Amino acid sequence: MGGRAVLSVAYAAGIAFFVVLILGPSMITYLHKLKFGQSIREVGPKTHLKKAGVPTMGGILIMLAFTVAAFVATPSFEKLPFGLFVALGFGIIGLIDDFIIVVAKRSLGLRAREKLLGQILLASIFALYLLSDAEFGPVTFVPFRGNLWEMSPVLFFVFTLIVVVGSANAVNLTDGLDGLAAGTVAIAATAYAIIALKNGDLETAVFAGAIMGSCVGFTWFNSHPAQVFMGDTGSLSLGAALAVLAMFTKTPLLLVIIGGVFVLEALSVMIQVSYFRLTGGRRIFRMTPLHHHFELAGWPETKVVFRFWILGLVFGIIGLISALMG
Repeated sequence: MGGRAVLSVAYAAGIAFFVVLILGPSMITYLHKLKFGQSIREVGPKTHLKKAGVPTMGGILIMLAFTVAAFVATPSFEKLPFGLFVALGFGIIGLIDDFIIVVAKRSLGLRAREKLLGQILLASIFALYLLSDAEFGPVTFVPFRGNLWEMSPVLFFVFTLIVVVGSANAVNLTDGLDGLAAGTVAIAATAYAIIALKNGDLETAVFAGAIMGSCVGFTWFNSHPAQVFMGDTGSLSLGAALAVLAMFTKTPLLLVIIGGVFVLEALSVMIQVSYFRLTGGRRIFRMTPLHHHFELAGWPETKVVFRFWILGLVFGIIGLISALMG
C-alpha cells in the first residue's frame, strides 16, 4: 500500500485524538458533577490514596473517539462492525462494572463469574464470525507455521476465546498507574497498524490508527497527575480491541510479543497467587500487578510508567520485525 493508505491511518488517528482532546474537558467536568469518583482500595500503595475522587469511566471517551474515527476514515465496512462490536461490548461490561463500584458502592463491581460470562459470550460471537467468514481465511500463527483453522474449527474457536478474553483482562490489570495502559496500548496499536498496512488490509489499519489516536488523546488527560481514569470501561474495551487487531491481521501469537507488557502484568498476578497458595502466604513480588512491585520498591510512579512504555516499545518493535519478516 502507498502513501494514501498511510494518510488514511493518520487521518483516523488524528480524528480520534482531537475528539478526545475537544470533548475531554466537558466530560471530565460532567463526571465530576455526577460524583463518579474513583474509589481507592486501602490494600494498594499508600501514594494512591490521594487519587480518590478522580473521575473514572473515562473509557467512554476513548470508545466514542475510536468509533467515530473508524467510521469516518474507513474505506469499507466489511470487518469493522464486528471489531467494534467486540471492543464496545467489552467496554459496556466494564461500564457496568464501574457503575456498580462508583454508584452502588459495591467495591468489587460485577462478580467475577458474571463478568467472565459476558466476555465469553462476546468472544464466542466474534469467533463464530471468523469461522463463518470465507474471506477471512485460515490463520497462520506467525512466527510459528501451522494452521489451527484447518486442523480443527473447535480448537480455533477456543483459541479465539482465550486471545480475546485474555487480552482484555491483561490490559485491565495493566491499568493501575496514570498513563500506563493508554500509552502501552497506543504503542501496540501502532505496531498493528503497520502490520495491517503491510498485509494490504486498510480497514484494519484504520481501526488500529483510531485506537492509537484515542489512547494518545486520552493520555493528555490521564498523564500524571491524572484528571480522569479510563476505568474498566476503557481497559476492557482496549484489550479486546487489541485482540481483534491480532485476529484480523492473522498474527494472534504475536500479541504475546507486541503486548509483552500486558503479558508480564498478567503473569505476575498468576505467579503471585499460585505461589501464595502453595506456600501458605509467602510472596514473590511486593505487590501485583507488576507495576505495583516497582512502586513499592521506591520507583516514582512516573518512572514506572515511562520505563514500562519503553519496554512496550521494545516489545512492539520485536513483534513488528517478526511480522514483517514472516
